[in-house]
Amino acid sequence: MTENLRFPAEWEPQSAILIAWPHAGTDWAGRLAEVEETYIALVAAITRFQDAWICVADDDLQTYAEARLRSARVDMAKVRFIPFDYDDTWLRDSGPVTLREGQGFRVLDFRFTAWGGKFEAGRDDQLVEALAAQGLFGHATRQRIDFALEGGGIETDGAGTLLTTRHCLHERHPGASRTELDAKLRGWLAQDRVLWLDHGYLEGDDTDAHIDTLARFAPDDAIVFQACDDPADSHYAELQAMAAEIAALRTADGRPYRLFPLPWPAPILDGDRRLAASYANFLIVNGAVLMPAYGDPADDEAAAVLAEAFPGREIVQVPCRPLIWQNGSLHCITMQLPRGLAA
Repeated sequence: MTENLRFPAEWEPQSAILIAWPHAGTDWAGRLAEVEETYIALVAAITRFQDAWICVADDDLQTYAEARLRSARVDMAKVRFIPFDYDDTWLRDSGPVTLREGQGFRVLDFRFTAWGGKFEAGRDDQLVEALAAQGLFGHATRQRIDFALEGGGIETDGAGTLLTTRHCLHERHPGASRTELDAKLRGWLAQDRVLWLDHGYLEGDDTDAHIDTLARFAPDDAIVFQACDDPADSHYAELQAMAAEIAALRTADGRPYRLFPLPWPAPILDGDRRLAASYANFLIVNGAVLMPAYGDPADDEAAAVLAEAFPGREIVQVPCRPLIWQNGSLHCITMQLPRGLAA
């Protein structure tokens, strides 16, 4: 790792979780009532353990969101509203990537292109700069990096190892070799090495195989990953190949990782469109793991796997079926802020 710089793991102590409230000007307009219920459940879960920072597009939206949360008996002492006019609510990808720098922090502000220019993202690309200008990151240094990278596309163990997928980084930077991308990621993110997965995808995913839908680090050299045990499913061959890749990975000192395969939910369709339901898209908070639940019998099985992978943490199921209508889930709409960063 780069001297004085470290990219903390998600399970390290946090100050707050950053989200953005959905509204009629976002892509949630078609099913806004349903997705609001998910956001209310999410904020209620977060505030059991720590603060929630909620971006709101204007004063009216703040008033509305506050009323909805109060009616759900959310602890409003742990809620902070932040004015910012955003394109959409996928803050895992438009939000800050935070490194510890000595006793302080460095906030990385990568270019956000809405997953390779698939959607409008001009305002979202200004999010980190706007939050820094409001003084929300205290004395942290903001580093703008003219390179397209989303937080959902990278996963760290906090000890110098990064996990990512070849497909996502190649789609963003088709002219760059893996060697070049490897060097850039290690440099900017203060990593000793990058582990690349060549397999793994979800139908309905428009992120080009973000790692946070597929495989995640857990403490003590563990990897939790989305498995598929149904040979008749279209994902079977690819996720089996990914599982074999993960089994072949080694820790920095050469040992196999402890592996925790997550169960496979039954297909969820929106008309003829398969939706990207993954249990790997969980969020770690202080003392708990918030996991996406889809109203499937596998929800409880996934909770049991996560309880084993994260001993001592409460596993909280958050209903996320409305989220996958827009091709993301729980982790995708959140970004953790390490303890000490929040001003």
